[in-house]
Amino acid sequence: MRSFPDVNLRALRYFEALGTELNYRRAAEKLFITQPALSSAIQNLERTIGDRLFDRDTRSVALTATGREWLPHVRKALAEVDSALEAVAMLVDYSHVRLGYLIGTGADLLFQLLDSVERVFPDITIETVEYDFSDPTAGLASGATDIALLRPPVDVPDMELAIVAEETWVACLPRAHPLAGRTELRIEELLDEPIVVAPKSAGRWREYWYAADARGGKPPIIAAEAATYEAETTLVARGVGLSFTTSSMVRLYDRPGIHFVPISNRPVSYTAIAWRPERLTTPARRLVEHMLSSSQQERPTD
Repeated sequence: MRSFPDVNLRALRYFEALGTELNYRRAAEKLFITQPALSSAIQNLERTIGDRLFDRDTRSVALTATGREWLPHVRKALAEVDSALEAVAMLVDYSHVRLGYLIGTGADLLFQLLDSVERVFPDITIETVEYDFSDPTAGLASGATDIALLRPPVDVPDMELAIVAEETWVACLPRAHPLAGRTELRIEELLDEPIVVAPKSAGRWREYWYAADARGGKPPIIAAEAATYEAETTLVARGVGLSFTTSSMVRLYDRPGIHFVPISNRPVSYTAIAWRPERLTTPARRLVEHMLSSSQQERPTD
């Protein structure tokens, strides 16, 4: 019997997602990866098994005969793997859960989500760890945490998440800036300004927060990098550059030397509870369910 040593579980999940959606964009969004990354993974899988799985052109994606025949087997295998992981999680039943949160989300939202958790789960020990902008996944990508409170988008391919808060975009400007007295701004008015950004390790999250999608391929004028809101607002107050942030920062980080102005034409920013299903223990899953229940009872917005 021929073996395929390089076919890993992630590749099978990618094949199953594309085989179900038959659309690279939708499948990539479902997997929280980019379309090029999905395309490359599928091509590698096809090379490994020695046959094409999809017929694709610029307009459509369709399963080949091999793909159609193999997809039910892959779905069955993934279901068995998920069942096995669930079983071992219940058997091990670790009582220690590591919860990471992105700086700025722990000031009040984290407390709301963990309200009464000690009473509900006296047998679970929760370790909370704050992460700065250098790791916007709050430890989830590296496996340092089991659950994360973060602001998408982040680069964690096998992540699942649930939205718990929505916020609007604001510009953080030096008080002496000519636009600081406005009641609101459009993103186009700010794209030529020097900007304070997250470290390069933040990846796609850094690009999101300097509004790469609105720049038409033109790179930003990066004035400085900052890994915390304290560093960011200090640089802005000094006049080094402006920054883009969320509306809750108006309440949490307002200080002399800076002024916040709403940006009217940016999409909503979300805060989410995120986890990696294949690594979630039973206590961690119970904690996720508790946090989701708490968020539904009182969903915070700014």
